[in-house]
Amino acid sequence: MTLMMAITEETVVAGIMTFFLYGVLPALIIMYIAGSGQRRRRREQETRDRLAAMQARQPMDAGPEVPAPEQPASSVRANPDQ
Repeated sequence: MTLMMAITEETVVAGIMTFFLYGVLPALIIMYIAGSGQRRRRREQETRDRLAAMQARQPMDAGPEVPAPEQPASSVRANPDQ
């Protein structure tokens, strides 16, 4: 239908504009809106996958344990009973 409207325009430029503005653009908008649920589900799944991967990697990323700092020699006693 839109193609027939575009063909009957007086100039080529008007025909191209009619085809794109009355045919292609509205069709693209409808297709974009119709796919929004699928995009949302895919984005949520990717987020869950990334979170699971981060949680699986977490124990490895903890790194080596840091040893407790040594106490200065003046505060360390040889015999704690004294």
